[in-house]
Amino acid sequence: MEWEVVIGLENHVQLTTESKIFSGSPIKFGAEANTQASPVDLALPGVLPVMNKQAVDRAIRFGLAVGAKVAPQSVFARKNYFYPDLPKGYQISQFEDPVVQGGSLTFGYEKDGEFVTKTVNLTRAHLEEDAGKSLHEDYHGMSGIDLNRAGTPLLEIVSEPEIRSAAEAVAYAKALHSLVMWLGVCDGNMQEGSFRCDVNVSVRPKGQKEFGTRCEIKNLNSFRFIEEAVHVEVRRQIELIEDGGKVQQATRLYDPDRKETREMRSKEDAQDYRYFPDPDLPPLMISQEWIEQVKATMPELPGALRARFVSEYALSEYDALVLTQSKAMATYFVAVVDKAGKENAKAAANWLMGDVSSTLNRENVDIADAPVAPVQLAGMLKRIADGTISNKIAKEVFAAMWEAKSADENLVDVIIEAKGLKQISDTGALEAIVNDVLAANAKSVEQYRAGKEAVINALIGQAMKASRGKANPAQLTELLKAKLAG
Repeated sequence: MEWEVVIGLENHVQLTTESKIFSGSPIKFGAEANTQASPVDLALPGVLPVMNKQAVDRAIRFGLAVGAKVAPQSVFARKNYFYPDLPKGYQISQFEDPVVQGGSLTFGYEKDGEFVTKTVNLTRAHLEEDAGKSLHEDYHGMSGIDLNRAGTPLLEIVSEPEIRSAAEAVAYAKALHSLVMWLGVCDGNMQEGSFRCDVNVSVRPKGQKEFGTRCEIKNLNSFRFIEEAVHVEVRRQIELIEDGGKVQQATRLYDPDRKETREMRSKEDAQDYRYFPDPDLPPLMISQEWIEQVKATMPELPGALRARFVSEYALSEYDALVLTQSKAMATYFVAVVDKAGKENAKAAANWLMGDVSSTLNRENVDIADAPVAPVQLAGMLKRIADGTISNKIAKEVFAAMWEAKSADENLVDVIIEAKGLKQISDTGALEAIVNDVLAANAKSVEQYRAGKEAVINALIGQAMKASRGKANPAQLTELLKAKLAG
């Protein structure tokens, strides 16, 4: 039997506010346990929550970015459940009337060797508070409770169940991660829990319209774990059904060491949480004027920038997608092209996606902190374009610029001069090199003239070696062909 995978994601995005969603407590990561929990966070008798306007601003910002409806009136509800790290015995969230309704996210990814795009619709995004954290280590056999996170502002973003593979799930999660960082609504730090992912997975026979029974895999904090967990859970469900069993709706955890999902608890439905409007919080009213104020501060969005890269710089859809995966990368690229000229846009894209990115990854450096400034990379591209250096020599120049860590805008020229890397374009000098190579490789010359044209590559290699990589490749090839034809 052929099976179809059905996936929906719920992402918990920690908002970049200075304080918690309903209190003035700080939200700095790594503070000593229970030092950032106020009476409001502790739910002491008589305290009242007060809405954090910064959190609402960020929710509006996200809603505008995904083309959603920003509700003029939304309601906070009490979601009742009992965990030791939930001091009130309920979580303040939104249920029937979320602040962001609908919207969509378009992303691209590679499928079967081809670049494809997909749009996933969003159900909603709602504001809520985070719970505290249970600690189970170094407590002499007991568990401890840290309420520093209690009340941290979250935006929970829920997709429609329109994702059909692990690859799509990862691509969606990456696109969402990039977008919330681009907007400045989240710092995106997955290790610190700023961007967490719950994945709902079910399977159904191909062609069936009804959904299968879903299981939710909680708190996946890396894109690799999302992909692994989906593959593992899909395989588990298919094997279970094919062996005559039934999938039970449940919340599961993924164990990356054992490559398995394990049941955490049976999956609750909405009625189990006994939602009702929070009597301590009035409805959240958002005026059109407020929305317009937020809209005025919005950056150019990734989708619009991708379209501009394709139309203005003649880049491919794939190149545009890669360059807009982070705001810092896109900003760097635009700065390079501004200095190097639009005619060098494709070369700039190739360098950023190639040598620059590989060096950043190897050195564990963010593009915003790269020691090679955009103006310096632009200078190098100009020297490639005007024939001063070859692409091969440019790799050596780039490495030298990276090591120099200099702010000199003319650094590329300084390095070319100091290392004697200027490309040989003088016809006389090239002719001397070609004559020497042909004289030393009489057999290859004979083979070429007998019809084995591929041997010219070996001759070009010998000539480039003789010039220590500094010969102009195009001129060298043209000269070699002329000599061989004579």
